[in-house]
Amino acid sequence: MTKTIAENVKTLLAELPSGVELVAAVKTRTPNEILAAIEAGVQAVGENYVQEAAAAIAAVGRNVRWHFIGHLQSNKIKKAVEIFDLIETVDSVELAAEIDKRAAALGKVMPVLVEINSGHEPQKAGILPGEAESLVREIAPFKNIRVEGLMTMGPFEGNPEDARPYFRETKRVFEDLKALSIAGIEMHRLSMGMTNSFRVAVEEGATMVRIGTLIFGPRL
Repeated sequence: MTKTIAENVKTLLAELPSGVELVAAVKTRTPNEILAAIEAGVQAVGENYVQEAAAAIAAVGRNVRWHFIGHLQSNKIKKAVEIFDLIETVDSVELAAEIDKRAAALGKVMPVLVEINSGHEPQKAGILPGEAESLVREIAPFKNIRVEGLMTMGPFEGNPEDARPYFRETKRVFEDLKALSIAGIEMHRLSMGMTNSFRVAVEEGATMVRIGTLIFGPRL
């Protein structure tokens, strides 16, 4: 018998340790599916596309936190800053500067995570681990953007253990940045792991996991 979305959410929430937040990754999911997850206890929703998120928020409401977890195009930044509570995928000073400008126009401070390409994969977004400190120091003076931690993808498929070195490397960068105590930077969020790899990510220090298929089932 196939489990319901509500049962899947409750199982995950029971498994995740205290201090690890479940972010429901809702790309291509319907408002009814998203609502079912929220009603079961999900408090943060991750969306890959700005337009999809705007439509979902209009249907579902704002009683949860909305995270942007996709690649942010420059022409979507204004809307993203308007509707999201956290942008997880900042990987350049140019992107950070535009977010800062748009947030200033709205009179808000935009929390963000810096995306780390921990696997050095050319097809993926994110900065290399060795570039993280330089980028964070460049972003730190901006008044309307606040770095709160790091995010990494890790491999999409395969043996979850294969992702462990990438999560461990991102955690090392996270701790190194925290130890620097850079003014204006708050290192308290570490977003790592998806359906296939979240258990390994939690073992390696994730404070947020982004899970879609394990909540909603395979995409049709």
